[in-house]
Amino acid sequence: MLIVISPAKSLDFDTPAVTAEFTMPEMLNESEKLADRLRKMNPKKLSGLMGISSSLGQLNYERYQNWHQPFTPENAKQAVLAFNGDVYQGLDAKSLSPDQLHQLQSKLRILSGLYGVLRPLDLIQPYRLEMGTRLKYQRSKDLYAFWKNKITPKIKEAIHASENNVLINLASNEYYKSIDTKKLGAEIVTPAFKDLKNGEYKMISFFAKKARGLMTRFILENNIKNVEDLQAFDAEGYVFNPRLSKPGTPVFTRDN
Repeated sequence: MLIVISPAKSLDFDTPAVTAEFTMPEMLNESEKLADRLRKMNPKKLSGLMGISSSLGQLNYERYQNWHQPFTPENAKQAVLAFNGDVYQGLDAKSLSPDQLHQLQSKLRILSGLYGVLRPLDLIQPYRLEMGTRLKYQRSKDLYAFWKNKITPKIKEAIHASENNVLINLASNEYYKSIDTKKLGAEIVTPAFKDLKNGEYKMISFFAKKARGLMTRFILENNIKNVEDLQAFDAEGYVFNPRLSKPGTPVFTRDN
């Protein structure tokens, strides 16, 4: 069973890492090509490309000027500890033991616009590059075209190395689209999380993102191996809702 999640725009490179174990991203040479392309853009052009403010354009200009190999624990940090968005608040990787983080290496992959596919303990340097960014590189019209034939084999390899042929998709649509799922030959399960609002169960982005992180932690802590066992997920008031669920899409609801 392999889990995929999205990265986060929010980063934490200040808090010391809770483990000394690290690995290197497997496609750093590809990342270098994109970083070099972005390094040549001025802050205004980066702002336009990414649809961000001028201050964020300046910040990411500086990030790409400073982005360089080799990666070391002194100039980089493990991905699952560096990302700091809603999903990662739910996962709360910094409270995992070093042994649990080591176990997570085989269970989780993080999709990335700059790094393609990351294992939890792969070192990364600060960046911003969403998968939906229309960054052209040679014959690739965007990042989907650049990454798809590179990401898919890595995900397939990791699924086949797991104990069963299942992909748990906890990524956003923006990142999940970077995988050519027809080539995986795997059972795909996409949990959905909904909260009661105005008498109706709805997907509320902030809560759903956090729940994806909570589900990732649940799978790790309970050593979940069978899809049916996902139904026991009950973190922060969510419960399995058989009425709203369908094959491949278990739905978990919460009455606030």
